[in-house]
Amino acid sequence: MPDISIFTDNFEIYMKGFGNTIWASVIALLGSFALGTIIAVFRISSVKPLRWIGTAYVEFVRNIPLLLVVFMFYYGLPSLGVTLNGFICGTVGLMVYTASFVAEAIRAGIMSIPTGQTEAARASGLTYMQTMRHVVLPQAIKIVIPPLSNQFINLVKNSSILGVFAGFDLMYYGDQVASKTYATFDTYIFVAALYLVLTIPLSFAALQLERKLAKNG
Repeated sequence: MPDISIFTDNFEIYMKGFGNTIWASVIALLGSFALGTIIAVFRISSVKPLRWIGTAYVEFVRNIPLLLVVFMFYYGLPSLGVTLNGFICGTVGLMVYTASFVAEAIRAGIMSIPTGQTEAARASGLTYMQTMRHVVLPQAIKIVIPPLSNQFINLVKNSSILGVFAGFDLMYYGDQVASKTYATFDTYIFVAALYLVLTIPLSFAALQLERKLAKNG
C-alpha cells in the first residue's frame, strides 16, 4: 500500500501542481478549439492557399510527437530572441498539437452537413464566413462533440509534458516530491490518482453527453 504520509506531508505541493495542470488544460482546451475550428474551415475552403495551409498544418503537426512540438517553442523561440517559461511553452505547444486533431474532427462534422444547406445559405445572401458561422459550424460541432470530448480528455493527460520543461504542473511537482522523499513509487501513485480525479469525471460527462445526443437523434 502507498504511504499516505507522502501525500499528506506534501499536500500543498501536490495541490499547486494540480491547480497549474487545470489552468494549462483549460487554456489549451479553449485555444485548441478556436484554432482547430479555424484550421477546419481552411481545410474545406474553396480558396486553394487557405486549403493548403490547413492541410499542411494538420499533416505536419498531427504526425510528429507532442514533445517535438513543445521543443520548437521552448528551444526554438530563444533563437529568435523570444524566451518563455516552461508553463507557457508547454501550454502553447499542447494547444497547437491538440488543434490538429480538433480540426480533423470538426472537418468531418462539416463534411457530414448536406451541401444543400450551404448552397441555400449562400443563395439567401450570406457570405461564406457567415454561412460557416451561422449555419454549418453549429450543426457540425454538435455532431462531433463525442470525439471532441475524447480529444479534450487526451489533452488533460498530455499536459504532463509540461513536467519535462519545468512547467510547474502536477508531473513537475511530483518529480519534486520524489526527489525529496526518495519514495518514487508512492509519489507517482498519488500523481496518477490526481490525474484520475480530472479525467474520470470528464469521461463520465462525455459518455452522458453522447447518450443524450443519441437520444435526441
